[in-house]
Amino acid sequence: MPLLRLVEIFLRETGMPRTRFGRLCAGDPRLVDDLRNGREPREALRKRVEHFMNIYRQEQA
Repeated sequence: MPLLRLVEIFLRETGMPRTRFGRLCAGDPRLVDDLRNGREPREALRKRVEHFMNIYRQEQA
């Protein structure tokens, strides 16, 4: 599944603002906007974002 789709689902599930998400997982408050505008992340960033979402969900459970 494309990273942007995973991020959009996460944001909807958690209600987290897109800028906060980008800042927490990648240190980049524009991350989600960049993904929405077609940015293709490298594998390392994709893994870091997925890891952040997985850990956040586990901590909230």
